[in-house]
Amino acid sequence: MDAADPLLAIAVDLTRSLAAKDRLERLLESVRRAVPCDAAAVLELVGDELVPLATHGLAPEVLGRRFSRREHPRLDVVVARGAPVRFPSDSSLPDPYDGLLLANPDATRDVHACLGLPLVEGERIIGLLTADALQPGAFDDLGEPFLRMLGALAGAALHTAKLIDALEAASQHHAQVAHVLQREAVMRQGTDQLIGTATAMQRLRREIEIVAPSDFAVLVTGETGVGKELVARSVHRHSPRRDQPLICVNCAALPESIVESELFGHLRGAYTGATSDRAGKFEVADGGTLFLDEIGELPLSVQPKLLRALQEGEIQRVGSDRVQRVNVRVVAATNRDLAAEVEAGRFRADLYHRLNMYPIDVPPLRERRSDIPLLAGFFLDRYRRQLGLGPVRLTESARLALCGADWPGNVRELDHSLGRAVLRAKVAGAPGAPTVIDAGQLQLGGPSPPVVAPRAPSASDAVLVETKGKTLKQVVDETKRAVVLAAVDATGGNWAAAARGLGMARGNLHHMAERLGIRR
Repeated sequence: MDAADPLLAIAVDLTRSLAAKDRLERLLESVRRAVPCDAAAVLELVGDELVPLATHGLAPEVLGRRFSRREHPRLDVVVARGAPVRFPSDSSLPDPYDGLLLANPDATRDVHACLGLPLVEGERIIGLLTADALQPGAFDDLGEPFLRMLGALAGAALHTAKLIDALEAASQHHAQVAHVLQREAVMRQGTDQLIGTATAMQRLRREIEIVAPSDFAVLVTGETGVGKELVARSVHRHSPRRDQPLICVNCAALPESIVESELFGHLRGAYTGATSDRAGKFEVADGGTLFLDEIGELPLSVQPKLLRALQEGEIQRVGSDRVQRVNVRVVAATNRDLAAEVEAGRFRADLYHRLNMYPIDVPPLRERRSDIPLLAGFFLDRYRRQLGLGPVRLTESARLALCGADWPGNVRELDHSLGRAVLRAKVAGAPGAPTVIDAGQLQLGGPSPPVVAPRAPSASDAVLVETKGKTLKQVVDETKRAVVLAAVDATGGNWAAAARGLGMARGNLHHMAERLGIRR
């Protein structure tokens, strides 16, 4: 095949109306025809990090990673030189893709050919094209002019893809430059990203794009751990209020005695402990967005004032007769069925309908399993940095275990499971060696302990508690002690299962047991 054919294909694609993702995939196809490689990747330079946009022949979690120039000297060399670089097979510089080539996933630090091309737009380097081959010397016959032309055309393709992304966003928001800068800012923010390309995540992003420019109240629903706060932050970030504050309030963490003060503020002397005037969260968020997490836990007594703030934009501090006007966009979140809470009389119907002006349901992880490798790569890279480790990767068995798990705790559970696995793998590995996580270290495949609901105490049980000569507190403590011991006994000594059966958090059950003298 003529070496110019792949270059011609890239040049022709530059004139076609292709989506950015399709353009980058076709770019890699052309690169593989031009360069004899087992793996290739297109990375965008964002600040001092290289962000993978498209890959071939590499483990899927690579797309979830960020490659710092400081931590990956081979990539840094290519950026610094601004010219094609062929690394010798005996190079002492670590390869950023060690152990991640699908052609040979079980080996690390193999002798192989590595090539890096800077992608240039004008005089500015905007990214890199990398190619790896297991055969040493695979790139030796590629001429310097050919490589420079390949890099120039690939850079033009990446630049075109970025322009298309920016123009598509600008068609909705009429601010091309602002949206490009915002996209780059989101890439830098790390934990604020909604990671995933599954159909369910594409629908979620579309819903956010639709509602964000408005001032509609948004009700974000979904199971625990799916990322409802990230959705709220994304709504704010894509809204005209993006330059104003986003204030977050966890309604479940506020005692009923102070929730009104926290939301609406108070005057000095309004109640015991109010030693000075204090602004509430609505005042602090004026002009911006207020995120009310766990809104289903909000006491009924406060709900009428919240409704007034939503409908009229008016609030009153506790202890004040003066009405203040605020301009706040409210985004609320819950894992409860608020419609059922309304039916049960625990939530006001008018407030529910006002909050539910634009509902967004966040999909559970089991409905977007194709995103698990990307999320895994993102979390592993974050833990690698936190722990100061070298390369961290998954074995194929670990990857299959992750994709096959049920994840009742969703993305949060995936995150924490990977964090524990990294620690286990770090201890098990040799000093200085890559950290390799296998399925056993994930501890996902074992059978779950049986959840046995403890038998609730009956009226006859209560009679068995001797009350004569005892205070009410002593009788209550003895009854609690009997119920806890019965629950633990019914679950075979499994305190976690006993807590679930009692409807309590495990930590709260442990604290209660210590207070009751059951365990130390």
